[in-house]
Amino acid sequence: MRMRTRTAIAALLTAGLVPLSGTAPASAAPAKHADDFNGDGYRDYVHTWWGGSAGGGLRVTFGTANGPGTATQLIDQGSPGVPGADETDDMFGEVRAAADFDRDGYGDLAVAALGEDVDGREDQGAVTILWGSASGLSGGTSVPNKGAKQSFGHFGQDLATGDFNGDGKPDLAAVSASKAYVYRGTLTRSGTTGSVTTLDKTSFNAEALIAGKVTKDSATDLVIIGEVVSPGVRAADAWFIKGGSTLTSGKTLRVNKSATEGGDGLVADFDKDGYGDIAIGNGADAKHKGAVSIWRGGSTGPGTSTRLTQASSGVAGTPEAEDNFGADLSAGDTNGDGYPDLAVGAYGEAVDGSDYAGGVHILRGGSGGVTGTASQWFARNSPGIPGALDMDDYFGATVRLRDTDRDGFADLYVTGTVGSLRLSGSSSGITTAGATAVDTELVGGFLQ
Repeated sequence: MRMRTRTAIAALLTAGLVPLSGTAPASAAPAKHADDFNGDGYRDYVHTWWGGSAGGGLRVTFGTANGPGTATQLIDQGSPGVPGADETDDMFGEVRAAADFDRDGYGDLAVAALGEDVDGREDQGAVTILWGSASGLSGGTSVPNKGAKQSFGHFGQDLATGDFNGDGKPDLAAVSASKAYVYRGTLTRSGTTGSVTTLDKTSFNAEALIAGKVTKDSATDLVIIGEVVSPGVRAADAWFIKGGSTLTSGKTLRVNKSATEGGDGLVADFDKDGYGDIAIGNGADAKHKGAVSIWRGGSTGPGTSTRLTQASSGVAGTPEAEDNFGADLSAGDTNGDGYPDLAVGAYGEAVDGSDYAGGVHILRGGSGGVTGTASQWFARNSPGIPGALDMDDYFGATVRLRDTDRDGFADLYVTGTVGSLRLSGSSSGITTAGATAVDTELVGGFLQ
């Protein structure tokens, strides 16, 4: 799943550029982490930055052995070597996905400018690959738009990366004008060299992309989320595409039967059977009560599915309009038992009479998959959570599980307008002991 900004959160951004020093990786082996842009072995963090760019920009915070560091970099369409120009409303950086496209040991970043006007066509959109280097992201290459050349096509509406044809080279998937396209690698500074596959079907408008290994073969699989537009039907489906030398159309799963908003998600092996499971969060389900669909992986693709809501056994709360349960998801092992757990944001939850106070559920993974058994719930009124309970906090608008201190337990990062937090993982799961404040925009810079 790519990263998109969430406008409900008040952004506290910093300006300024910290010069970086660094040396090239010892070898030309591909980067261990797709988002290690300076090749030092640590994951980096990148989020949208509006501090000095008319059309949007990015702030990179470089990682260290202890998580996010203090060295940062700012880049926009006015930066040297980046295609285009910094123009009002380009929305450069709103969507992004990482991979070491040229396999030089530095992670690279595919970035969309959804509002880019092209040849007089308003908001046709553009996608650029920013190239990693010892000093961070440097220069860029335009990705050709193979979709319809039209106004409001929003090329790059979503982006995903993976080795979709299993040849060992990173590929790029992109949405443009309601269709999905897969650009086969190699992608280099001089342009794309592989073929492009169009993924489209009747009465289906692509909106979002999820990439991951659902089967046990070497290829990355793709899930396309989109609206169904057939007569008399107002719904949203997830469409599975099996990776391989030929991309193969597979099953569909209805993720919202009464609205066209399909949500987004991720792939994780929640039951440790070797097959990736597809978790799809749909905060718009049932008048924005929200739901999460778990589509279990198998040898030929996803099979059975389960829907989780706040009415599911063990899950705190009750389904209420505007809760937006599942509006954001993240996976990670919070208690060190080897099974990924699932963080589920419910930023619209009313807490003690405060509308849109919000909260976060932690649902456990296990041999039976994701369930509500032994789940956890965190809101501003939970013991040990800093910050006053307040309406419109949107606590849980962005959630991330990541083991930044490398102690074997994924920590929970969660945003809120009252203040964003890091809650530590432990042998018993997420704990509020030692909860610390974090930069809101930094949390948005954690790629899944």
